[in-house]
Amino acid sequence: MKSYEDYKSAMDGRKSGSDFGIRTYFDMFQKMEDTFKFCVECKKLPDALPDPKSLRRCKRCQNVYYCGVACQRANWPLHKKFCKKLKLVALDRLVEWLIFTGDIPFPTDTWTKPAWDVKGWEDWFSMQEQLEEKLGAIVAGRYMTLLWANAGKPRPEDAELRESIRRLVTDFHSRPLTIGLGLRLFGIDPLTRPLTVHVVGASHVETLNTRLTDYDELTRMFPGHQGVEMVMVGVDVVDGPIMRPPLTTLAPRGKVYLSSYKGLYHDFWESHVETKLAAPPDLVVGFHPGFHACPDLLAGWLPTLLLLRDYRLPVLFTVYSEQELKASLQILVELEMHVVGYASNPFASLRPEQVYSSPNKPPVYCSSHYIALLGAEAVPGAEELEDDDGWQGGEPSAAAVAGGIAPGLG
Repeated sequence: MKSYEDYKSAMDGRKSGSDFGIRTYFDMFQKMEDTFKFCVECKKLPDALPDPKSLRRCKRCQNVYYCGVACQRANWPLHKKFCKKLKLVALDRLVEWLIFTGDIPFPTDTWTKPAWDVKGWEDWFSMQEQLEEKLGAIVAGRYMTLLWANAGKPRPEDAELRESIRRLVTDFHSRPLTIGLGLRLFGIDPLTRPLTVHVVGASHVETLNTRLTDYDELTRMFPGHQGVEMVMVGVDVVDGPIMRPPLTTLAPRGKVYLSSYKGLYHDFWESHVETKLAAPPDLVVGFHPGFHACPDLLAGWLPTLLLLRDYRLPVLFTVYSEQELKASLQILVELEMHVVGYASNPFASLRPEQVYSSPNKPPVYCSSHYIALLGAEAVPGAEELEDDDGWQGGEPSAAAVAGGIAPGLG
């Protein structure tokens, strides 16, 4: 097993555990841990050491490794800044297995508040009846017991496990709730008509092990809605239950219907939307598109970005950090896209994630910020987007983006 993706492939059934030498639960967790074993100071892998078993894990965070006392001491001034957060990263990485077993997320309830009154995760958790009982059942469950009997690490206190479950629940529901936020920001009402949402640039992150019910939180968010189809479009869409063609008719009333297309979005538009084999989108969402990362990725995204601009489609992109937000805004402004607004996402995942090759850095959070786009330029006299906190965004100039992003954050 060469990567964390291999572990997830085994969990999903795309590859047999025996393909990686996995015979037992202990083998599975050890193989997963092997992908994180390298000296965080000198970067040596186990095979480069005289004794591959000489790597020792930090006892505090149970996350990073050192090849010896000298490297640990040299690294401590940096590592101590991130040790506590990396402990949460390591814990969540193991407890995530309970998503694959079906223990997480716990069953949720229809929202007792209107969507616009739910300002973030604190409000969302407050609507979950018998929350502590649900968390307790997962902590005391069979698979949690199996996990810590085979993980090769001491079992944390129950209170720590409950907090980990809460973080992973936010990670699971962050995508549907962010989509719901996008509908609200653009004034798109699922109670008045059936809707179609295209998730552009979808990959294994959005589609690995995805079940047909994974976006049903939208039904809890908008009870009585007229039907929502979610079409996952991307070259890295994973085969599974949602690998079925987009609907040619309206989405079923009161249901969230998942479908997918494996390929580039501008190809999907030409082959399916223009030929009426799929409905045009009411909203387009891209989770961490990453076009800021390098010229090659931007070149691959360019036809899609121009299509979204020229067809004046409502678009919501999410990013991992303020640094990524700034870089993405710079590109979008240069493409003359109308940046209607950008802000911190109230439904960002609360699960911290580390940079794999360099863990001693501030963790990032999925969908921590969003960018709202609409067409090439503002229409004279048109109202800007505004949420219930009074946030308004306008299209930033290239100079403003280059100078900083703080003025646009809600």
